[in-house]
Amino acid sequence: MRRRQVLAGGAVLGGLAATMALWPAPTPALPRLVPPEGPLATYHLGHSLVGRDMPAMLAQMAGHHHASQLGWGASLAQHRQGDVPGFEVENAHPAYRPVTNALATGQYDALIVTEMVELRDALRWHDSAAHLAHWAAEARAGNPAIRVFLYETWHRLDDPAGWLARIDGDLQALWLDRLLYPASREAGPIYLIPGGQVMAAAVRAIEAGQVPGLSDRRQLFTIGPDGRPDTIHFNDLGAWLMALTHYAVLYQRPPLGLQNRLFRADGTAADSVSDAAAAVLQQVVWQTVTRYPATGMAAAVG
Repeated sequence: MRRRQVLAGGAVLGGLAATMALWPAPTPALPRLVPPEGPLATYHLGHSLVGRDMPAMLAQMAGHHHASQLGWGASLAQHRQGDVPGFEVENAHPAYRPVTNALATGQYDALIVTEMVELRDALRWHDSAAHLAHWAAEARAGNPAIRVFLYETWHRLDDPAGWLARIDGDLQALWLDRLLYPASREAGPIYLIPGGQVMAAAVRAIEAGQVPGLSDRRQLFTIGPDGRPDTIHFNDLGAWLMALTHYAVLYQRPPLGLQNRLFRADGTAADSVSDAAAAVLQQVVWQTVTRYPATGMAAAVG
């Protein structure tokens, strides 16, 4: 009788442990960020949805120094393993610094990383959270005070599930619950730059007729070498919009009134929107980034 009770108790405990393993881990506390007192030296790790021009535009807005390491659709794992597609082409520019060496110097105040698209594949096959935690730890080994950010991007405009639907659904389920929060539990606070959310909000405003001179989401995206609309890569306007988004989170300040006539990384003048359109989109950026505690705008609730 006693043996049966012990076995039954063990089965119950085993079942309880298995059930608990399925429960989501608690959301890590992300302290509210204090706006920096001056310009930040930033390092960007990613791919073509970072690109050369967006960090250059951000640097012009903020008056700061930046460096980067890029690739063609590169995952965080590929950057860590030194197997980055398109490495020689994408890093042939003055702002390139090898990521491991750059972070070891301790000279950077902010590390901004992003993961490859398709994100579901990255999470399944590239162990994204572990590699995000690795880069956060590398950055803090060089500079314990560095701030680490995850840049949320988007999927293709022709995604079968719907572009806006994917952006709406992926933030919590993938970017936060499966990437940012697990890495933060491992390596300390990592904050969100909600690029995909801003893109979606901007598109909704544009297609609702609220942005002078703009009417279609494709006006944020470039034209491919074959003359066809690109379904994922931003043009100058999209790069400017993402630079505003980065500015708002990195500096914890409204991007209202920032310049909308800037230069690309190669020094040529970027295409720009009117002052009226810029004012609306700057408001869209600020209203969007302040909606999410993971941006550091407010203490996260567990």
